[in-house]
Amino acid sequence: MQMPKPSEDDKEFFRSIVPDDPRVEVKPMFGNLGAFVNGNMFMGLFGADVGVKLGEADRERLTAVGGGPFGPEDRPMGGYVTLPAAWRSAPAQAEPWVAASLALIAALPPKKKK
Repeated sequence: MQMPKPSEDDKEFFRSIVPDDPRVEVKPMFGNLGAFVNGNMFMGLFGADVGVKLGEADRERLTAVGGGPFGPEDRPMGGYVTLPAAWRSAPAQAEPWVAASLALIAALPPKKKK
């Protein structure tokens, strides 16, 4: 599988919706980007797609408004939903979903370093 590469515009959009929170760290991942809290990824960039990790009810709600699978087509990442591409022109629509993802993942115990 070839890993999709995000454009500079994709990376800029991703960074623009990452919460301004001192606990959040943005790191490169396989040519893409991930946003982490306590070492756990809550938001990722895969090519042009931005995905957020959500609980089941929120995943269903986001899918109902145009979200879709996140990650490789043949192996999407469990628990993650892609934000609708149309929201690039209205990034405020992404904010509640990003905040819900951050809150969900921030409640997990910190990831242990290897």
